[in-house]
This record gives sequence, structure tokens and C-alpha cells, in this order.
Amino acid sequence: MGWRNPIREKLRRDEPVFGATVTVPSTDIAVRLAGAGFDFLWFEMEHSPLTLQSFRDMVLATRSLPALPLARVPVNELWTAKRVLDAGAAGVVFPFTSTPDLARRAVAACKYPPAGLRGSGAALAAARWDQEDYYNLADREFLVVTVVEDRRGLENIEEIAAVDGIDIIFIGASDLSFSLGLRGRQDAPELRMAIGRIRDAARAEGKFVGRPVFAGESMETYLREGFRFFQANTDLGYLSEGAAAFLEAVGRKTRRGDPAGDPAI
Repeated sequence: MGWRNPIREKLRRDEPVFGATVTVPSTDIAVRLAGAGFDFLWFEMEHSPLTLQSFRDMVLATRSLPALPLARVPVNELWTAKRVLDAGAAGVVFPFTSTPDLARRAVAACKYPPAGLRGSGAALAAARWDQEDYYNLADREFLVVTVVEDRRGLENIEEIAAVDGIDIIFIGASDLSFSLGLRGRQDAPELRMAIGRIRDAARAEGKFVGRPVFAGESMETYLREGFRFFQANTDLGYLSEGAAAFLEAVGRKTRRGDPAGDPAI
């Protein structure tokens, strides 16, 4: 069968997977994170200045390292997915997937005909993967991740979860909180109920479920609740944490809780 996606294989074994969030266009940072022990790098192209060229450079720089490149595109459109896949992504994260039609569009963007609508110009992508049959590899192994992060998506979650071809339904907890009028609060009962509804609908349809992991939160609780796909801290967040740990150790005051210390969700 050739190459198998280790993220998919771990999820099938009911093991959690973790991804560091890349927001800085630096091959050095990407290489450090890709070799640090994460399962994937979440290249944040919605909320950061990463360009297609900087993404491509980092994909090539990390091709021999364990963490796979996933890209969150700015909008759920065929062309945005095509460009990152052709640059070498192993999967696409689609923001604000709030209707079944958008969910079907996400799947179609990642699959070649007749299963989808992805165009066949894959020379750059094939060079990254060095596989004889890139087209079948991509259709079989690459990940389609749809983000549910607003009230409309919550209301449509049962229909979204039923769409064939979605691998992971990811809950954008911060945007969902704003959409529910909670201004980003993560401890509100209404948000917890919404997250539970999305999780239950996804699992009922056989989809894996993901969410961000904020600093200091309990992984044990999330694993018990059925979450297996996790977006972890940003590169800048890890930089801030490392600097704060040093400064506190030498008796300097520092600022904890910088917004850069949490995933860009």
C-alpha cells in the first residue's frame, strides 16, 4: 500500500496526536518544531503573515523530519486548498465550516476527480513526497480537517458531521465563544455545552474530534471526553514561555498569560 499517514494511523489506534502552531515564516523555527516530537505542524495561514512561498520553504526544510505539514487556509475555497496541497501539505484545515455545503466543498478541494475537484498540477507536491503514485497517495492518506467555530456551524453540526470524506472535526473554541456572545471566555457553561454537542455529533458519525489545548489545561479530561487531535501552542508562545521561565528563575518579574501563548484559534 505504500506510505501510510502516521497521524491517521495513530488516530485509528485511538492514540492522541499533537501539533505545534507555526506563525513565523522561519525555516529554522519550523525545523526545530518538526523534530521536537510533535506529530504535525499546524501552519497558520489564517491568522499570521505566512505566505505560500514561506510555507513551501518550511515544507521542504522539514521533509525528512517526523512532524507532517498541515495548513490552515484563510477561507474554505477550492483554490486555497489546492495551493497548499500543491506546495506539499499533508492535509488542509478549513476554517468556519458552518454548513454541509462547505463541508462537502472542503472534501472536494482535497480529492482528485471523480471523488473531488482538485486540479492535477502536482509536480511540486510530488517532489516533496517522493512517491511513485502521488495522486492515489493524496486521495488515500491526506487529511481533511473542518473547523466548526460559530453558532451557525453548531446549529448544523449533525449534517456537517454526516458528510463523507471529512477525517477530523476540529472545534475552534475561541471563535465559537465569540459567536455565542461570550467574548472568548472558555469557562462558560454555554460554551461547554456547545463543545459537547459538536463532539458527540462528530463521534456518532465516526469522525475524529480535535480542539486546541490552552496553557495549563488538563489533557486527561480531554482524552476522557474523546478528543484525540490537538492544536498546541504557537512558536511565539513557546518562545515567550521559555523566556519567562528563565527570567523567573533569576528573580526577574515577567508577564505570563500573553495571548501569543495560546493557539491561534
